[in-house]
Amino acid sequence: MNLENIAKRFAIEGEVKEIKPLGNGLINDTYKINTDGPKAYVLQRVNNAIFQDVELLQRNIVAVTSHIRRKLEAAGESDIDRKVLTFVPLKDSPKTYCVEDGKYWRVSVFIPDAFTFETVDPKYSRFAGEAFGRFEAMLADLKEPLGETIPDFHNMELRARQLREAVAADKVGRMAEPEVQAILAELMPFEEEMCKAERMHREGVLPKRVCHCDTKVNNMMFNAAGEVLCVIDLDTVMPSFVFSDFGDFLRTAANTVAEDDPAIDKVDFRMDIFEAFAEGYIKSAKVFLTPVEIENLPYAACLFPYMQAVRFFADYINGDTYYKIKYPGHNLVRTRNQVALFKAARAKMPQMQAILQKLQSK
Repeated sequence: MNLENIAKRFAIEGEVKEIKPLGNGLINDTYKINTDGPKAYVLQRVNNAIFQDVELLQRNIVAVTSHIRRKLEAAGESDIDRKVLTFVPLKDSPKTYCVEDGKYWRVSVFIPDAFTFETVDPKYSRFAGEAFGRFEAMLADLKEPLGETIPDFHNMELRARQLREAVAADKVGRMAEPEVQAILAELMPFEEEMCKAERMHREGVLPKRVCHCDTKVNNMMFNAAGEVLCVIDLDTVMPSFVFSDFGDFLRTAANTVAEDDPAIDKVDFRMDIFEAFAEGYIKSAKVFLTPVEIENLPYAACLFPYMQAVRFFADYINGDTYYKIKYPGHNLVRTRNQVALFKAARAKMPQMQAILQKLQSK
């Protein structure tokens, strides 16, 4: 694949001098383009096995970044090119992607002197809460309809149905295992409770928002002073419940161990991370959140470990066909871990409610 020829299809400034790998992303292949002009660029191959409608994906991203840019300009912000991603069109088309040999490519402007961090502690969790809440707040009045880049990504009713189908099919005969039966007995009593978001939406009391849907600490860029510049990795930006951004962050950040740690007795839900993230999130998102959304944020903190437990468990029953495993039973270990995290979080819901009431009264 001639990366230079692909890069030259885009309306970049200057001549391409060097293209080299950038970062260690698991989904897309990413490269930095150095030029003799004033800017460097990021060349990225979009993984169309996961994101099957690249046209929709790029249309979402352009709508979102254009809207944020207009908001920053209206607010009189400085250094805007470092506070929102900029995607480059093709030389012969307004499209922001091209196709070469069945592969999809896009180019964005490289943000200089910007850093990401992997640290998960109260300080960075507060930064994350504020950044993702601000991201949602800026997009709360976006009029252009967005599509789902991964349809039903966080639909708990769908995930529950997929588990029931896996149990009924029992493709590889794992339903006979006593541990599988025990886990199923643990999960099923909570199914109706955990599917309430979809019911609330159908009843008209829970809106869908423009959400990031991949709220990790390393999906923010910081300047040298430690201030958040912008939110990045926008492929999963789509309509969802705010529970997606709130609950998904806490699922990984608030777990005392990794999601596949077999030491289930060490799994706990960190309330210091919850409080820090909630503080940042409420601070920036309260301008648009409804009372129903705020009231159900503790539910969101429980929903995502439950949903992930269901997904790991269904994959194990189906014969480990979706998630990569490192050893037999890996998905079962992941399932037990997430069930333990769900139970730990659910036991702390009264504490979460108390924290949210305190934050709202500030």
